[in-house]
Amino acid sequence: MDSFFASVEVREDEMLRNLPVIIGADPKGGIGRGVVSTCSYEARKYGIHSAMPVQIAYRLCPGAVFLPVNMPLYKEVSKSVMNIIKKYSDKFEQVSIDEGYLDLTHLSSFEAAEQVAKEIKKDIFDSEKITCSIGLAPSKVVSKIASDFKKPDGLTVVRPGNISSFLNPMPVGKIPGVGKRTQDILKTAGIITVKDLLEYDIQGLISLIGRHAADLKIYASGTDKREVLQRGFQKSIGRERTYQTDTRDREAIIATVEKICDEIKEKIASKKIHFKTITVKIRYAGFITHTKSVTLRHYTEDTEKLFSLAIKLINEYPEDKTPVRLVGVSVSNFESSKTIQKKIFDFT
Repeated sequence: MDSFFASVEVREDEMLRNLPVIIGADPKGGIGRGVVSTCSYEARKYGIHSAMPVQIAYRLCPGAVFLPVNMPLYKEVSKSVMNIIKKYSDKFEQVSIDEGYLDLTHLSSFEAAEQVAKEIKKDIFDSEKITCSIGLAPSKVVSKIASDFKKPDGLTVVRPGNISSFLNPMPVGKIPGVGKRTQDILKTAGIITVKDLLEYDIQGLISLIGRHAADLKIYASGTDKREVLQRGFQKSIGRERTYQTDTRDREAIIATVEKICDEIKEKIASKKIHFKTITVKIRYAGFITHTKSVTLRHYTEDTEKLFSLAIKLINEYPEDKTPVRLVGVSVSNFESSKTIQKKIFDFT
């Protein structure tokens, strides 16, 4: 995600847009203690960055907007973002509150994967009104570097044949794990770029920075073989739709629910699973979000029941004057058809 905490705060208060926003400790007029957690790109133009003492940040930009960390809000938005990403692959690895890896090797080509990356960016923005940057590459390390290449709101694709030309000219500090101290050590040996690192003798490199040298060589070559960690059995299947214009049209909302249920039906059929819990989600203007769920007595794959119960849950929301921004439906509480024994009551 792009300057995640700051972006969420700007989303919450449009008056902050285009202003230098700093999330972290209270500067107390320049005498406060603590550090910057993150900041907007406008604040970064003043040389402010994460982990900087807040006193220095205040001196660099005393006119910035300083806000405290609102972790419950950021966690809520993070959960929504990660749930959006998980829909696109069964292999997803979240590595922090605002970053993760998604394995798209099940797709037919880099072109197909690039289209999915664009869809993910759009889904996140439509749902949460914040941007992200994506790196698409054959390995985790190259995708990580590529994700930082065109921030904010970037998409960088590095195909197998372009890894060397992409990485070699970069400063060695772009390699994950190469901090300022390591950069200083490497600089004394004349290692400035990724290419310099690749061409440096491994034994000499080990003498400089220790056993981590072998990993850095691998990362610098872009041949990182680490896999995206497989998550467990999928906990839910769902879809959401964000309206281009907030709507009060109940018939349009019902039509959206029907379309979403059709998409879920295809997923259920392809994965051969049964479900017990149906959940609907409505987000009103102002990002006010509500969910309602119903849990059946028995597992089922009856998608007609899915639609009828989803509509029933939607109809429990009052038809007031508040316009609807987003509608979602999901099924959860799964049991695979390989392990379930059907009961005659499943479809009653």
